[in-house]
Amino acid sequence: MGRVAIVTDSASDLTAADAAAHGIRIVPLYVRFGEQEFRAGVDLTTDEFWERMLAPDAPFPTTAAASPGDFQVAFEEELATGAEAIVCVTVGSKLSATLKSADLAAQAMPGAEIHVVDSESASMGVGLLALLGAEMASDELPAAEIASTLRGRVLDVDLYVALDTIEYLRKGGRLSPARAAIATVLSIKPIITVVDGVVETADRVRTRAKARERVIELITSRPVERIAILHTQTPDVAAFREEVVGRLPGGIDPGRVSTEIVGPSVGPHLGPGCLGAVMLLSR
Repeated sequence: MGRVAIVTDSASDLTAADAAAHGIRIVPLYVRFGEQEFRAGVDLTTDEFWERMLAPDAPFPTTAAASPGDFQVAFEEELATGAEAIVCVTVGSKLSATLKSADLAAQAMPGAEIHVVDSESASMGVGLLALLGAEMASDELPAAEIASTLRGRVLDVDLYVALDTIEYLRKGGRLSPARAAIATVLSIKPIITVVDGVVETADRVRTRAKARERVIELITSRPVERIAILHTQTPDVAAFREEVVGRLPGGIDPGRVSTEIVGPSVGPHLGPGCLGAVMLLSR
């Protein structure tokens, strides 16, 4: 049986090293700072993104989906290097036009076996599914079975992130100015999640300490198969990770735990100082 290639996009927040180690191809989304446009993870690393993001008087970054042509190039290169089929896991279709681009690329290649999977999530919610797909591909399972399994696991992906400020949601158009003003006056720290592919508020608390405790409660409410701790240039992430892992019901294999900094494709919507996690819940 030939190789099944696993493809994802940069909104998965997989590092280049992790993707390479698991044989995963990453198609970059675009990030714009004013008139300058970058391919996430190619022309702009995560560290460079945060340096620009936090620079005084920096223009607010915007993001754009990868194009159908970007995906078609990736698909063609994977097939040309020996893949017999492709499973592509993208950021949620309600959060980005990226899945539509991947679908259009697949439709332009009718002779190839390409399965496009909507993660209905973002960041490592996409990444954990891609990693699971890569494990199945290494076990030489057929592409159709991998895609079917990943679609069946979408509802097992859970995400909670405590935001330090609502300013970036407001700037990105995810929060009305009136709500943002009220939240700022009340010093509200929202905790966000993704439900049915849409960003929702899981809770609102009044202080950073309470937000940290509440997000840990949400993360550790159920047994998990694997977990990715998320942060955005947050200094106490190591202590946060240790507490989360120590409180997970039933414990977890340390090899199934990672710590990831949110990159250029998702970071503009969250801003600095966030803590949270994406979990693949146990069945």
